Amino acid sequence: MSGDSAIVAEEDDGIRLDRWFKRHRPGTPHALIARWARSGELTIDGRKADVSDRIEAGQTIAMPVPPAAPSGPRPRKEKALSPADIALAEAMVIHRDKSALVLDKPPGLATQGGTKTDSHVDGLLGALQGDAAVRPKLVHRLDKDTSGALLVARTPRAAAWFAKAFSNRSARKTYWAIVVGVPDIAQGEIDLPLAKQPGSGGEKMHVDEKGLPSKSRYRVIERAGNSAAWVELQPLTGRTHQLRVHMAAIGHPIVGDGKYGGKGAFLTGTISRKLHLHSRRLRIDHPDGGAIDISAPLPPHFAESLEALGFDPLLGDLLTEEAPRASTKTVQKAKAKAHAKQVRKARRGERRGRAEAKVQSKPGAAKPAKSKPGTAKSGAPKPGGKPPAKRGPAKPGAAKPGAAKPGAAKTGARGPAPRKPR
Repeated sequence: MSGDSAIVAEEDDGIRLDRWFKRHRPGTPHALIARWARSGELTIDGRKADVSDRIEAGQTIAMPVPPAAPSGPRPRKEKALSPADIALAEAMVIHRDKSALVLDKPPGLATQGGTKTDSHVDGLLGALQGDAAVRPKLVHRLDKDTSGALLVARTPRAAAWFAKAFSNRSARKTYWAIVVGVPDIAQGEIDLPLAKQPGSGGEKMHVDEKGLPSKSRYRVIERAGNSAAWVELQPLTGRTHQLRVHMAAIGHPIVGDGKYGGKGAFLTGTISRKLHLHSRRLRIDHPDGGAIDISAPLPPHFAESLEALGFDPLLGDLLTEEAPRASTKTVQKAKAKAHAKQVRKARRGERRGRAEAKVQSKPGAAKPAKSKPGTAKSGAPKPGGKPPAKRGPAKPGAAKPGAAKPGAAKTGARGPAPRKPR
């Protein structure tokens, strides 16, 4: 069978080999690729490869030529985008570089498609591909009715980088919300495990002691009497609907969230019935160095509600957020480093003590002279003092040899005790 080969491009750096086939040899059955790998016919730089191997830019992939009419699913056809779709996609962009896009997702637009959901952000990303070899890729999501900052990767390498940042919690997401009532404690942490609610088809979550660990941090920015509060929220874990379930669980559902707050989640008057949850700020390390730190403007209904409730929009950005907590691994590494330093110091002290003991144990070695506490040896200077001066003839009124002033150290041999003056 004749062979085929290809060189891995920069945009494919870091992806799995089977993912490369989906992009560049669409229609090749996965079972056939696995058979090539088992038989050694599929190689990377001449070495036997596996379908799960990560590939690097510049490597050479060699394989047999697949059958002329491979069986298997056909690649998904991209939906043709209308001028209005393209305009909407471009209008959402609030940050753009060679590796990433940050979109300001409007409320009511789903992040991904699903049953009876034809219009979504994922379907619009083709309009933002430009001259890139691959279309942009979502690396996290927002609920359909949640607005704000949404990160999109422009290369496979960036997608892997950002996915890792979200999984290890180094990315920081800050949300704004208006909630019903005012929490008794101005700021705190909600630690309630969450699970899918039975009978909801996975569309609804609830607090369950057997669920997955879930933590959220909240802080009250401003209050409107006892009727409502404007709060800052930070999800410390990434569960579905986490912020919405947690706020409802402590008795303060997000305004407009009838799914978790029921009828009590709506305010009277001119306050919109839309969900008041907004992804305000996103901070994440960039794969090319530095970091992305971007804030998304408020949607009209949220801004109007702030004004109607008498909240000052400037207060939200004036609050200084707490420094991110060190991860458990970081703390353990720091403790291990400190312990190793103490062990090295102790060992240096032991080696120094053994060396001194060897010197003293040698035959003919001078033993250090003992001295009484508070006295200095004859002819030796006091610690930190000057060497003793040479003795000359006694001056009139000078102390006789052997006499010493009270409290002074005695020097030389003892003489007769001075007579008392009559």
